[in-house]
Amino acid sequence: MNNLKIEKAILVGVKLRKGASTDFASSLEELKSLTEAAGGEVIATLVQVQDRPNAATYIGKGKVEELNHLAAELQPDLVIFDSELTPVQLRNLEQAVDVRVIDRTMLILDIFGQRARSREGLLQVELATLEYRLPRLTGKGAEMSRLGGGIGTRGAGEQKLELDRRRIRSRIRDLKRQMEKLETTRRLHRKRRQRVGVKTVSLVGYTNAGKSSLFNMICQGSHRSGKKQVEAGERLFQTLDTTTRKIVLPSGQEVLITDTVGFIQNLPHHLVAAFRATLEEAVDADLLLHIVDVADANHIDKTRVVERVLVELGADPEKIITVFNKADLIESPPAGEKNVLFVSAHTGMGIEQLLERIAGRLDERKNRMDSAPGEE
Repeated sequence: MNNLKIEKAILVGVKLRKGASTDFASSLEELKSLTEAAGGEVIATLVQVQDRPNAATYIGKGKVEELNHLAAELQPDLVIFDSELTPVQLRNLEQAVDVRVIDRTMLILDIFGQRARSREGLLQVELATLEYRLPRLTGKGAEMSRLGGGIGTRGAGEQKLELDRRRIRSRIRDLKRQMEKLETTRRLHRKRRQRVGVKTVSLVGYTNAGKSSLFNMICQGSHRSGKKQVEAGERLFQTLDTTTRKIVLPSGQEVLITDTVGFIQNLPHHLVAAFRATLEEAVDADLLLHIVDVADANHIDKTRVVERVLVELGADPEKIITVFNKADLIESPPAGEKNVLFVSAHTGMGIEQLLERIAGRLDERKNRMDSAPGEE
């Protein structure tokens, strides 16, 4: 990451007249953070208010001209649109704008391409990228000629995007076969854990909520190594590959705890599809710790995003424990919050109570299942 050139970017967004101003502002601010996470620097933002995005170029003709003038003045490396552009919009913008154009989806795929480390993570990112790129390739036209490197081009690995469509489709089929084999292996491991009675706990939440820091804090106190287990930081999508460790609860019970990739609003459906098996395994755990950055001014909206994704993945609401992290950064708990835990991965505040709550909820679930007629 450090050896990547810092690329200058102009952000472009369309604010819908009937849309919520807070949602638009939050999305644009998040796009800025994503750009920085990918190794870019935002030098300007261009906003257009419309009833709906322009079908041909996302922004209107006059705004395209304004964008060109701004680009001529500021000399950016790329322009990033805060939405997923259709193949037609991307093609038209590539022809109309004198700077490389990418969209929110390409930006997120780029970050995932930089962060993936495990074999499965790399396969998932490459699959998502190729499926996204395939309908947007224009042969040897402008879009292909601008794949020389930089933000928005790293998600597919090597030069996969320069292959023709037939070979890309063949590669997609191959990736899916490899992922099916990994999924079969994962299912066997899960059945083996269930047979021996090992309980599982997954950390889920919005990206940058502090899941990895909390995971490390729990493992340092409860994992036999006593060491930090994953890299944690303030960058979005710091964690991409899932990490699982065995810890010992205060009750003496051994459980497996898993750190997972963070959620985000408008998470590209290509990524959700590619990571579905991994995410479904995470929500299939005996308990889900929904980690919320309580110090974030937008934490309520971000909580709703995570809850929506969990519902889509079929998570059982009865298995979810809401954990308000970064509680050391607030003066008093938010009004109206009940049945949540306040912790700090930075100071260790509330960690003991969290582990006790985990043990208690696992006992409750065991007792409920033992008493349920006809259930194993």
